Amino acid sequence: MHALRLRHLFSRALRASLATPLVLAGCGSTPDDGVDGGTDGRADLTGYSQIACSGNGLALDALTISPAPDFVQLRYLYTYFGSDERDSGPVSSQGQPCATATDAAACQGALENAVPSAGFHHTCTELCADFFLVTTRGDEVKTYATPESLKSLLGTVDTAQEAVLLAFAAGNTMSCSQLERGAVKQDPNGGFNVIGTQGYACGKNTALTQHVVRVSTSGEVREVERHVLEKGSDACAIGRRPVGLQDAASCESTDALGHYFAEAAHLEAASVHAFLRLREELALHGADAGLQDAARRSAMDEVLHTDVTGRIARRFGATPQRPVVAPLPLRPLLDVALDNAVEGCVRETYGALVAHHQALHAQDAEVREAMARIAEDETRHAALSWDIDQWARPRLSPQERGALREAQRQAVATLRAEVLVALDPGLVTAAGLPAPEVALGLLDTLEQELWA
Repeated sequence: MHALRLRHLFSRALRASLATPLVLAGCGSTPDDGVDGGTDGRADLTGYSQIACSGNGLALDALTISPAPDFVQLRYLYTYFGSDERDSGPVSSQGQPCATATDAAACQGALENAVPSAGFHHTCTELCADFFLVTTRGDEVKTYATPESLKSLLGTVDTAQEAVLLAFAAGNTMSCSQLERGAVKQDPNGGFNVIGTQGYACGKNTALTQHVVRVSTSGEVREVERHVLEKGSDACAIGRRPVGLQDAASCESTDALGHYFAEAAHLEAASVHAFLRLREELALHGADAGLQDAARRSAMDEVLHTDVTGRIARRFGATPQRPVVAPLPLRPLLDVALDNAVEGCVRETYGALVAHHQALHAQDAEVREAMARIAEDETRHAALSWDIDQWARPRLSPQERGALREAQRQAVATLRAEVLVALDPGLVTAAGLPAPEVALGLLDTLEQELWA
């Protein structure tokens, strides 16, 4: 199922809900002292502008490369613990690939296979990620996987976006919408000042830190300020519930928003395990590479979702619990299909719709921004669930397909009972969760269009 079809369906469901009044409902806790886990100040944001972004990452349209390439693309490179597998894909692009090549087919083939062994901006959580730049100019395809090679490509740094790209390559993460986590301004003494972040607030002695770096016209990156934005805690952990997920310790947070987002972060972290396991089981049963790759990429999305929802939970005084997933053998195709029918085609699909509702209705600006990104990712995850369902059903017997229908019917009935539970008013207003009567309307639309 194309994600576009789901978006259209979600749009109809959300329009129908607009006439219905709104209300939201949420482990470990930390004292709420009014700051994001503890700080020692912030950079002065006077004169700074937001980072320019395109697609899923930094924009590349303001790079003054000479001679100019036909095409430039920022790519990710994911590697997985305990495996030699690597996965690469585009983040943002500019230009037309192989536009002036004399042998376009050979150029396109070289571009597709242009994957270095490592890259810049290396980070590791549940997965490891690197990034690199690739260009085409005539028949030449080249990769730039180190800060030094990138600096050589850019030459004199005379645009803000070139400075941002070099600061990113040096290990700084940039937000496209929050100035304190991603901003740039020209330095009166030459070059540019760039604000980004490093690290993460997840575990004892960890912290998310704000860094101000000065990027000279020659491309040298030098840190000039550092501030702690958020401190980590012992109980922190880095959707779709995996088989073998153990019950988390009971949540003792008294703040409904903290409780809700701590549970959300716990489930997002568990979803990383679910998608990595799903990829293995798809490979075991002969699913095509496209489904396997989509499952891997979904796992990386969930790593990012965990970070975002965990940060919001800690802002409201709660600490997410680390998911514990028991190691279990890979399952027969029927068990995989049954799990996908319940966790993907029902629960994950409804969850994606709720995320869109939150992105529209949350009064808290940070929640609204976070859910807008999460909603798009979860819509793709839901579409993947339906694609897996479509792939699996012809491989099952009539009796097994009947079991899928019954499992889905029971999952919908369970979901209907769950959404009838009254919510804390703060969850409806600040977090944008649908009140029970709105949630039932959303479920009605999905049942008529998808689950009938």
